[in-house]
Amino acid sequence: MNYRHAYHAGGFTDVVKHAALTLVLRRLMEKPTPLFVLDTHAGAGRYDLLGDEASKTGEHRVGIGRVIGWAAAPKALRPYLAIVGAMNRRRAEPRWYPGSSEIVRSLLRKNDRLVAVELHPEDARALARSMATDNRVEVRKDDGYAALKAYLPPPERRGLVLIDPPFELRDEFARIVGGLKHAWRRWPTGVYMIWYPIKDRAPVAGFHDALAASGLRRVITAELLLRPDDDPDRLNGCGLAFVNLPWRLDATLSELLLALAERLDALPGGGARVATLIGE
Repeated sequence: MNYRHAYHAGGFTDVVKHAALTLVLRRLMEKPTPLFVLDTHAGAGRYDLLGDEASKTGEHRVGIGRVIGWAAAPKALRPYLAIVGAMNRRRAEPRWYPGSSEIVRSLLRKNDRLVAVELHPEDARALARSMATDNRVEVRKDDGYAALKAYLPPPERRGLVLIDPPFELRDEFARIVGGLKHAWRRWPTGVYMIWYPIKDRAPVAGFHDALAASGLRRVITAELLLRPDDDPDRLNGCGLAFVNLPWRLDATLSELLLALAERLDALPGGGARVATLIGE
């Protein structure tokens, strides 16, 4: 396993993913009962945007760098921006960026619980160090798909599973569908959130077809494209697939992604869309 998210931290795909993650968690936390969160591909926890990896690609400059000081940011984006801002107090430009597990940890209440899973040895060690003092968080060095079997269903009755793989393998979409079907059978009331890259449309269409044939229910997709999805050699956008998305969040996501597409200068043929893939 060679993928290191440090090269891509804070890029536009992180903005989409983490803004949506914050929205979903805050909605789930409107009810007082405890939540369980499983982050299957958690990464290193937090990232140094001035470090060698992030500086090499500069992806954060056209991601979080474009929205962190956005005075007219939509209301739905502000809780996520507040989390990033809290890590960068008194800095004109952000240096530190939270990974998904750090965003979840920052939102956890006293009786909530996070299991963060990471397979890469160095990132797993960094993640464990960053979470070491928080007894609400368990860090495991393991395969994320195996974690779907090991930790579901949880004792808590409510919660979220985030599946955000590195897409190093050709069959990653198939692995997602297989893992998701198994997880949903074990815990059909959980909320599931899956991130995926968009290069050309054909693999994504195949993924959507596989989801539609999976037997799952209540599946919604949300996508942001900065360029047309017609070139397999470049990252043109990203998408999120949700199972059991909380009520009416699809409309909020649509407004948020349309605003982000404009802020991030989506080209003709790009844009944002939210659609129901499978109904009740």
